Amino acid sequence: MHTWSAAVDTVQSHLNAFQEETGIQVNYGNSPWAQYREGMVTKFVGGAPLDMMWVSDSWLPEWVEAGWIAPIDDFDFLMKYNAEAEDFSTDSMTYKGRQYGLTYYTDYMAFFYDEEKVKEAGFDAPPTTWEEVVEQSLVMKEKGISEYPMMLAMAQESWLIEFMSSLVFSHGGHFTDDNGDSVMQNADGGAVQALQWVVDAVNKHGIISPACVETGELSGLKAFASGNHAFAMVAKYRLRMLNDPEQSQIAGRVKQAMMPMGPDGDHSTVGWMRFHGMSSQAAQDPKRAEDTARLIEWFGGKANGEYKFQKLLFLDIGAGFGVKPLFDDPDIQAAYDQYGDVEIIKAQQAIARKKDVITPWFGEWNEANGTAWQQAILGNSDVASALAKSGETWDELKSEY
Repeated sequence: MHTWSAAVDTVQSHLNAFQEETGIQVNYGNSPWAQYREGMVTKFVGGAPLDMMWVSDSWLPEWVEAGWIAPIDDFDFLMKYNAEAEDFSTDSMTYKGRQYGLTYYTDYMAFFYDEEKVKEAGFDAPPTTWEEVVEQSLVMKEKGISEYPMMLAMAQESWLIEFMSSLVFSHGGHFTDDNGDSVMQNADGGAVQALQWVVDAVNKHGIISPACVETGELSGLKAFASGNHAFAMVAKYRLRMLNDPEQSQIAGRVKQAMMPMGPDGDHSTVGWMRFHGMSSQAAQDPKRAEDTARLIEWFGGKANGEYKFQKLLFLDIGAGFGVKPLFDDPDIQAAYDQYGDVEIIKAQQAIARKKDVITPWFGEWNEANGTAWQQAILGNSDVASALAKSGETWDELKSEY
């Protein structure tokens, strides 16, 4: 079993319980997240012994196509957990009709606001639409409450696709259709409206800083925590830090609202997840595959009748979970009550959607797409041309693959 170096003591403790319960001995190794993917590829290529490992949804197509991981959907005792898992989480573990694991961690992009600034601006409630974000932000600018009320991080980094997907999905759009062809360039596809909103927010309304194209997720988070903004779009798990007085100057004031809607959209956001997968090595031997499936269940499903590992992770490091019954757990509700509204968190997660661009060519396209969005924001390209180029790049890469 190989994982990245997160909650190592919790993982080891839960693994010890598995070994005691089943008599199956497991060699556990881990490596830092920054080196994890590269290290795993080296292990796969070199034939190092692997049975169960943590997998990012972003790597799924690549690892399947390379023959490194195997589907787990032949094990009925694993598939029963889909009934209690979030749909987008299960969808994110599925490739070409086969499911490749059980969830380890699940989260989504959230919309947060500084309640004090919203009230100071004279509003009784946070914005529910992107148009209202503009309206409230303009009032805040006029009253001197915040120079750039909306924090949006648009730097070329791994988080960028999540920020863009949230904007596109909440505008009722997609990057690709059900056949995997690009629709981002279509005038009514949602992506055009989403990018136009950002361009106008920066250049027309001045409610987002032009420096957003150089702002990464972490620096944007710190700026919001310092009180520089009224609204921010960041990962939901950041809420705990934002309401921690030792880490945030606006602790106690940060609330979550549903993702604002575009004119033709809804409150949808993007979700992501990591999962416990089975190696193709393990799958080739029936006994080894069965033991690995039991290990996957112990970590991704129930251990002695409860979703113990996902609960432990949440209480230990605040990692989100992908199984709905845990929202009703008294310990989890009590923990959430210290810094967030569990009902809002639950409602937003229920309508999160998987990224629709995760393919073997995603990495190459993602860089070109990020550049296209940035060029439009900087005024070096109009929105239609930027997304036409992005769509063209997608279709070229798809045809080459």
